[in-house]
Amino acid sequence: MMKPAKNSLDIGLISSDIKASLNFYQNLLGLEFVGTMPLWFGTMHRLRFGESDFKLIEPKEVPPGGAIGLEKQLGFRYVTFVIENLSQLCNDLKKNGIEFTVAEREIRPGVRIAMVKDPDGNIVEFVERK
Repeated sequence: MMKPAKNSLDIGLISSDIKASLNFYQNLLGLEFVGTMPLWFGTMHRLRFGESDFKLIEPKEVPPGGAIGLEKQLGFRYVTFVIENLSQLCNDLKKNGIEFTVAEREIRPGVRIAMVKDPDGNIVEFVERK
């Protein structure tokens, strides 16, 4: 059984366009830039959300993309950010032309969600609990 060393989970994402991905995650969503690190297959750009590291990988060679969507294939399908300002964020993302896959809505009393696509079409979920 695993014993956590920190109270978070990190994620790595391979990006086809690092400038667009950094703009989306750092500038539009507000993740904090931590630094870069060379890897044997590219460069890691580390961003932080709370205690979690969100690692954007700029590959030396961009691999082919696979099916994207909640019901298109098995495996990890989306990342979730639990936030306090869902309506404000959704308005900002709409103003910047970000595509929503699930418009802001209440899924049960006190819990609202929205889902968007990042520059590579990956699904990003936002959850607000009151």
